[in-house]
Amino acid sequence: MVMFLVQLVIILVCIFIGARMGGLGLGVMGGIGLAILTFVFGVQPASPPIDVMLIIAAVVTAASVLQASGGMDYLVHLAEKALRRNPKRITFIAPIITYLFTLCAGTGHVAYSVLPVIAEVARETGVRPERPMSIAVIASQQAITASPIAAATVALLALLSDQGITLANIMMICIPSTFIACMIAAFVASKMGKELSEDPEYLKRLEEGLAPIKADTNSNYVPTTASKLSVVLFLLGAVLVVLFGSVETLRPAWEVDGELTRMSMPITIEIVMLVVAAVIMIVSRPKADDVVKGSVFQSGMTAVIAIFGIAWMGDTFFNGNSEFIEGSISDLVTAAPWLFAVALFALSILLYSQAATVRTLMPLGIALGISPAMLVAMFPAVNGYFFIPNYPTVVAAINFDRTGTTHVGKYVLNHSFMIPGLVSTIGAVAIGMGLSAVLL
Repeated sequence: MVMFLVQLVIILVCIFIGARMGGLGLGVMGGIGLAILTFVFGVQPASPPIDVMLIIAAVVTAASVLQASGGMDYLVHLAEKALRRNPKRITFIAPIITYLFTLCAGTGHVAYSVLPVIAEVARETGVRPERPMSIAVIASQQAITASPIAAATVALLALLSDQGITLANIMMICIPSTFIACMIAAFVASKMGKELSEDPEYLKRLEEGLAPIKADTNSNYVPTTASKLSVVLFLLGAVLVVLFGSVETLRPAWEVDGELTRMSMPITIEIVMLVVAAVIMIVSRPKADDVVKGSVFQSGMTAVIAIFGIAWMGDTFFNGNSEFIEGSISDLVTAAPWLFAVALFALSILLYSQAATVRTLMPLGIALGISPAMLVAMFPAVNGYFFIPNYPTVVAAINFDRTGTTHVGKYVLNHSFMIPGLVSTIGAVAIGMGLSAVLL
């Protein structure tokens, strides 16, 4: 018991320090925690999360090539047209756009491009920007757990595939649950705060000349054939992933030790996304330097290192203490499975990564005997990193809103994203549990 608690404290300290360091901090501090567990306590190291890392690398590469080819700019152009066509409904349209962006791209970082547009359209229309900005960021996070090419989704699939769960199973639960929950949260967000014309912070900034309406700088944008084609190719890649995940017989198979073994989904996704990246580069001809210098590539590769250290450390800790953990909390979790969703949410706050949370904690849920259907329903609970308002997309949304309505409150946790985030996460898990009981 004492040894377990000492190791747990060390793990939490490493996570806390890594989170404060940001960027690569989580990964390298995970390495320190792993070193202490293995060299000091003699815990046998688990296998590093290679598949998850390679999936992220492949998807991020494809998304980065898309960005360098002008595909992201084209998507933002389409988003802006949709927003300006129905500006009064921006609180509901904005999260739909960021949700679809993330669903197709597999990363929430694509929201960066559209956030300034949301802020300006809301301001020009007289809508309090906090409302669409807050739920747009939350929707981009929730969609990660619905995206077929997101690292978190594939990590969950890899863990549950032996128990009969397919990619189609995950999507049929998580897409409707997260989308409906985001729309409920959008309704709640539409009632947040005072109207823009009555907000004291905005009126103060207006008097000081700090919140001018920007000129429409994107009105002359003309999409190129290359940018359009890159988007089509990327979406085709996402469709292929869904097809391969849903129809097992489409994946090649080989006889191994007398048994027919099909290509795994992690390898399938890695191959498909690398091919997509290659074809886009051949057709659209972006500069290789532009690919690696883009925001998507940098943030994605940072996530690879973070997962490398943190997930490896977490796997090692849980594997080394599996008997104690299972014996101590199995009865509690069996009696109240929703407590495991709370644990997923709490860990995601610390890790800032859905994939790392899945790789770290979901094996424990399997070991505790929680049904695969229930684990799929709980999957959206890993979207907890809005809780502390220092995640990059949260910070970006605050900075893009020059009216000051999107903010962090006096007590830190009373920020613009808290209510939409809690409503969407709790709603997604609750709806997911209902759907899983019927469909799985």
